[in-house]
Amino acid sequence: MSSADLIKELRKTGWQLARVNGSHHVFTHPQRPGIVVVPHPKKDLGKGLVKAIRQQAGI
Repeated sequence: MSSADLIKELRKTGWQLARVNGSHHVFTHPQRPGIVVVPHPKKDLGKGLVKAIRQQAGI
């Protein structure tokens, strides 16, 4: 999965881009605690990383 596809998935579930730190995009959610960090741009994210990011986001 590409980072762009994962970012689209996060935005559909209400996550908003809070800031960019180098090649890492940091997302926050208005109703959920914490942040989710996605390395971007990256064509192929590992399966484990995608699973961990989805778990953090509650997807």
